[in-house]
Amino acid sequence: MRSGQVGLVLAALMSGGGAMAAGGSNPLAAYLWKSRVLVIAAPEADDPRLAAQRQALASARTGTAERDLVAVEAVGHDPRAVAIRKALSLPADGFRAVLVGKDGGAKLSADEPIPPQRLFSTIDAMPMRRDEMRR
Repeated sequence: MRSGQVGLVLAALMSGGGAMAAGGSNPLAAYLWKSRVLVIAAPEADDPRLAAQRQALASARTGTAERDLVAVEAVGHDPRAVAIRKALSLPADGFRAVLVGKDGGAKLSADEPIPPQRLFSTIDAMPMRRDEMRR
């Protein structure tokens, strides 16, 4: 699935459509149009890339708050983690970090931790963020 398709699928799931909504709860629906989401997927809780991404975000709390950025983890094999990985077509056996815009579209994806400055520059280039900065 291409990144544009992932964005469309995620937007549909976040707005209440699709298989996750039909199955009960959609773990990302609450963020649509309110927050940008960094989805952090890892096969196990002791994955060193998961720890590195957590630490990077913790060191940049002010920047994440200014940009309405929240982190959602999909770790292990619990139903919520599986549903998030399925929505984004992420592998169960690898690390992925995916930045999702307020519109539900995937904006950036990496198989290594994403440094805060890269997240912030990507977000700051988004039209919605530019509007926020002007206000």
